[in-house]
Amino acid sequence: MKTSNAQLARDYIQRFPRHGTRTLARVMAAEHPLRFTEETARASIRNVSEAGRANRKFIQIPRNPSSGPPPAVPESKAKPWTPVQLCDKAERVFVMSDIHVPYHDDLALACALNEAKAYKPTIIFINGDLCDFYAISRWVTDPDVRDFKGEIASLRQFLAALRSLFQKARIVLKLGNHEERFWHYIWHRCPELFGIDATSFSSLIHADKHRVEVIGDKRIVLLGKLATLHGHELPKGLATPVNPARGAFLRALESLMVGHLHRTSEHTETTLGGKIITCWSTGMLCDPHPQYAPVNRWNPGAATVTVSKDGSFAVDNFRIHNGKRL
Repeated sequence: MKTSNAQLARDYIQRFPRHGTRTLARVMAAEHPLRFTEETARASIRNVSEAGRANRKFIQIPRNPSSGPPPAVPESKAKPWTPVQLCDKAERVFVMSDIHVPYHDDLALACALNEAKAYKPTIIFINGDLCDFYAISRWVTDPDVRDFKGEIASLRQFLAALRSLFQKARIVLKLGNHEERFWHYIWHRCPELFGIDATSFSSLIHADKHRVEVIGDKRIVLLGKLATLHGHELPKGLATPVNPARGAFLRALESLMVGHLHRTSEHTETTLGGKIITCWSTGMLCDPHPQYAPVNRWNPGAATVTVSKDGSFAVDNFRIHNGKRL
């Protein structure tokens, strides 16, 4: 039996619940060119979304019987968003962020890895922006420098070296705003490839081969009782502070470690009830003078987080200068 246009539209909505009408229409038109144009595909999606109420589940709101039948509220499409706990026992976590391979700082990265080897971590936590993805950035880029294939090769080489150095440690990558460049490129340029295993981010960097755990969806990652974010997830609207860690405090009001701002800083406040809240921002390990921001206030750095069984933690947030720890 031939599948109706309406049923096809429903199928695509179920397969790609986070996509907008325009993107779904492009995919439908590409996969069924004899049945749809982009405009007719969009019409089918709109009809199903607006008029297909008989196929949805509803929550009934009790009302006074005399006022007529109760209104129907559509089932929510919101998905659970919960933190990821990395430390359910005592752990030694080495934290790096903003490496921007292949535009990394050789001296700073070598120093950080040497510090990690001395620390003997049980977890290597890359808190966003391992990749640069210069070639697919939405910003204006130098056409002579763009080399996406070369960037991917460098990423795989880096992860292979990291796994070789830390054969027993868990390696966890939290996606940052630079990794999101990949998804944005797929969504806007070639949505037909979205959802295919071979073109997923994890497949792209050979995560399984190097036993790298990937955490996306802008999730909070907990190192015991210490929350971490890359930093781009925090609410916007406040001016960039002199102290990035204080800016994180004003947005989170909880102990938090972030990267993203490429600067080592710390801020502590005590609540009226005596609770001590400390926020940290870690330094970067990327090119200190990139083409898009040659003049800046960045500094290289990394951190260690020693987590106890009860979830309490001790942070050593250190700077790096000229390839040496300060």
